[in-house]
Amino acid sequence: MKQRRLRNEVPVELTWNLDELFASTQEWEDEVEAIQNEASLLEPFKGTLQTGASQLADCLEAQESLLARSARAATYARLRFSEDSSNPQNQANSARSGDFTSGIGAAISFIRSEILELPEGMIERYIQEETRLEPFRKSLNDLLETKRHKLSAETEAVLASLGEVLGAPYNIYQRSKLSDLSFDAVQDAEGVTHPVSFALFETDYEFSSNTSLRRASYDSFSKTLEQYQNTFAAVYATEVKRQVVTARLRGYDSATDMLLQPQQVTKEMYNNILDVILAELAPHMRRLMQLKKKVLGLDQLLFCDLKAPFDPDFNPPVTTEEAGQTILEALRVMGPEYTELMEQALSERWIDYADNVGKSTGAFCASPYGKHSYILITWGGNMRSAFTLAHELGHAGHLMLAARNQRYTNFRPSLYFIEAPSTMNELLLAEHIMKKSNEPRMKRWVILQMLNTYYHNFVTHLLEADMQRRVYTAAEQGEALTAKKLSSLKGEVLSEFWGDTVELDSRAHLTWMRQPHYYMGLYPYTYAAGLTASTAVAQLIKEEGQPAVDRWLEVLKAGGTLNPLDLMKHSGVDMSEPKPIQSAVAYVGSLIDELERLF
Repeated sequence: MKQRRLRNEVPVELTWNLDELFASTQEWEDEVEAIQNEASLLEPFKGTLQTGASQLADCLEAQESLLARSARAATYARLRFSEDSSNPQNQANSARSGDFTSGIGAAISFIRSEILELPEGMIERYIQEETRLEPFRKSLNDLLETKRHKLSAETEAVLASLGEVLGAPYNIYQRSKLSDLSFDAVQDAEGVTHPVSFALFETDYEFSSNTSLRRASYDSFSKTLEQYQNTFAAVYATEVKRQVVTARLRGYDSATDMLLQPQQVTKEMYNNILDVILAELAPHMRRLMQLKKKVLGLDQLLFCDLKAPFDPDFNPPVTTEEAGQTILEALRVMGPEYTELMEQALSERWIDYADNVGKSTGAFCASPYGKHSYILITWGGNMRSAFTLAHELGHAGHLMLAARNQRYTNFRPSLYFIEAPSTMNELLLAEHIMKKSNEPRMKRWVILQMLNTYYHNFVTHLLEADMQRRVYTAAEQGEALTAKKLSSLKGEVLSEFWGDTVELDSRAHLTWMRQPHYYMGLYPYTYAAGLTASTAVAQLIKEEGQPAVDRWLEVLKAGGTLNPLDLMKHSGVDMSEPKPIQSAVAYVGSLIDELERLF
């Protein structure tokens, strides 16, 4: 039986090089101490921000420097923990990181409070008087919009100091999921034994063409989830309660209103994404799954068959080197500056491909300001992994271009936009592969890769978002979020979307236990928002060529200097209306039409 390796057993070339962030743990510890000392230097600003524009500028510049350094140090601890959460040192440093970031939050909380206490119009007067405040204009105006939701300075300081405690649900979820859960090994129809883990199931077995392995691993995976459902429900319920109580304390109409405000997204925009896609995509996806059932010759299409490959015989193994070369070719349309970043990421160990005990599942990109990006992925050796890599490289290219052109205060855009650059890379990759071959089977294969992208963003994450909307509604009505309740809600989400096309066993309802996104505010729906925008812009690039590419690069470099609606409008897409969403869903339908013809 194949055994998962320990972190110190994986080839170094499959790991990222964190030495470029901090050369050693000691260097990181020294920086943490220096950051904590620097935080105390902001103390003299307390009670003085009303004295003049220059004083405010000095304070904001000092805060900006402190936050950038703090973010780099916290990123290092997070990356170490993500590569191996079973390592006691990584666990300890992750906890320490939470402590010092909470401490810094408490130390600087007075800045927010004092700015919100300034008389009406004073911020604009300060900006006119002091040119150093101009880069802070947007963040200051964004802050002023929260004025009616501010608490007392003392309360804000207490909440900031409790940052690590209030973030405990996410940390407990990740620690339990990655370090404590164990799964029974399974045998396939040929009697071959296979180990099961979160990473192996979600990156390999769930996509396996071996029906007996796919279904047996799902049974093992679900059996363990079922054993921990009450614990995970208590953790998730605590996270939801935190948001609901905070929203009430701050005077928001709901937790949803509170969580959408920093995204600069209206409820109408949020509900548009959910309602339009859920209603209009479901018939297309049911059609796709009916086709899959027929093509695979299955008597029943089970929940664990949803990601089974349509054409398993045409799914050649893909190495990291092959994937990297194809991605580079696909992204050359983006120009030399962008392409150079991609080449560096692929050749200079910015990426962690390894599979090892304790490694975080899924994939993400971390982009600490002033340093290069880091990408975590568990390489599955297939084209789905290549598309995931292209996706994360999209985050890297976006945030590094933004960091080169904007200050720390302005380099991160709204979450509503954040998934557009990443999904754009996936669409460009698919378009490139499609152009290289007109062979029908290859065309069919590329369409399937594109549908995987839409499935991931428009189905997996959107159904998470639908679940979130129901969970927050239930919580605000005073319902207890027990395991039974959460599974019931998830069952409703799945059955309403899939109808009778998919056989939903009771363990499918445990899907709410699988994603960390539930602990990240209203994040899941933004995948659909981003893919909607990138679908429209990809079409503009095909129609217009370089002018559309140039606008897109301008949007990437703008970072967070514009709100998400204006960013998307600059690229040529108006997300304030349902039309782009409906067009994206219709495009998915056209891909399925073509797939039906090709099969």
